Amino acid sequence: MIKEIKLPEIADNVTTATVLEILVSVGDKVETDDTLAEMESDKATFELPSDVSGVIKEVKVSEGDEVKVGQVMFTIDTEAGEATKEEEPEEEKAEKAKEEKTEADRKVAAGDKEPEEEKPAPDSETVAATAKEEQAKDEKPDADQYSDARPSGEDPPEKPAVEVAAAPSVRRLAREIGVNIYNVTGSGPYDRITMDDVKAHAKKMLEGRGPATAAGDYELPDFTKYGSVRREKMDSIRKITARTMAESWQSIPHVFQFDKADVTGLESFRKKYSKLVEKEGAKLTLTAILLKIAAEALKTFPRFNASLDMKNEEIIYKEYINIGVAVDTDRGLLVPVIRDADKKSITELSIELNQLAEKARNKKIMPDALQGGNFAISNLGGIGGTNFTPIVYRPNVAILGVSRSQMEPVYIDGEFKPRLMLPLSLSYDHRIIDGADGARFLRWLCEAMENPILTMFK
Repeated sequence: MIKEIKLPEIADNVTTATVLEILVSVGDKVETDDTLAEMESDKATFELPSDVSGVIKEVKVSEGDEVKVGQVMFTIDTEAGEATKEEEPEEEKAEKAKEEKTEADRKVAAGDKEPEEEKPAPDSETVAATAKEEQAKDEKPDADQYSDARPSGEDPPEKPAVEVAAAPSVRRLAREIGVNIYNVTGSGPYDRITMDDVKAHAKKMLEGRGPATAAGDYELPDFTKYGSVRREKMDSIRKITARTMAESWQSIPHVFQFDKADVTGLESFRKKYSKLVEKEGAKLTLTAILLKIAAEALKTFPRFNASLDMKNEEIIYKEYINIGVAVDTDRGLLVPVIRDADKKSITELSIELNQLAEKARNKKIMPDALQGGNFAISNLGGIGGTNFTPIVYRPNVAILGVSRSQMEPVYIDGEFKPRLMLPLSLSYDHRIIDGADGARFLRWLCEAMENPILTMFK
């Protein structure tokens, strides 16, 4: 029995994944849950397992291909796997072959003959039909070649109407220059989209956009005139980051708010309760505490936990609080999401944050764990810096930037006292959040950090 292995549902709004590495070849025997390929989608790397045992019959994708959800990637012959598993020992097979040869020799010596199977001669109508089918097959391209083509008068009726025909290199070009390939009209055979079609569509987009330039539109100078250079291809995560950040920056009118929180007491709180969290196998960090405080802030200021639907001119208020936390990895910045952060204790948040960060760094995080965030926290305090302005990642409307805390003299009750001050920066979408609301939100966060007990045990 032939079993098709398709790309499964990955996460909400994720329809494709890129093949990073194929780990099997045609003829390989695989068991259930064996990894067939390593995939990447929307910043997450994950493994594609086999759900059956058998022998690889076909590998329908190549490394670097963009694969759609539901697309067949491998076919596995499950019966071949069973046959291999039930093979007879070599001694038994040799003995059986020897017996069969002896029996055959005995029949030949006795003049026995195996009767030949009689095959009925095909009638004239069958011969004509077969010849017609062969001629049609020769004249028409292989349907598999255009399995993702848009339907036209000449296309097979079973082809999906939403698909387009384009080579992986053409799809990559479209992604890199910000063209939605579904909006491109193909000029090749059976409406197949070519490189020139993508470039022509991009040119029309630029002409209709006016003076604003698209990402990658700028003509670079010849740097080799000044010295030697080295070029390196962007990996898929960097491509995604570049595209999504450019789109967010161009579509969201940003405002940046700054403040400082006195976290002297918060640091004492963290040290006091860190051993309790360590017993559970995690570490109590400032980021984990900020998760708890930010969750309460989003309940107090629901507009920061919303999204803007300009098409329908509506504000979407979310009844749940999911917070993304930026994690620095060797592949770039990933943002795992802590779901229902307001319903979890500080210990639970610390454990989950630690687990997600480890998965992100070790390429074990699934795409779904990077989806569904309403607000984000980016803490660069461990690296350094006094302030920075993070970009809001749409469809979110705000993000909190955290820099390194340091001791500063603060004038209190008529004298200067050493206090541990934490610089904060809040970036938000000015279409939905006014400056006064941004200032109130950030000040609320600062006051909550200055009185952590009141927030922790709400």
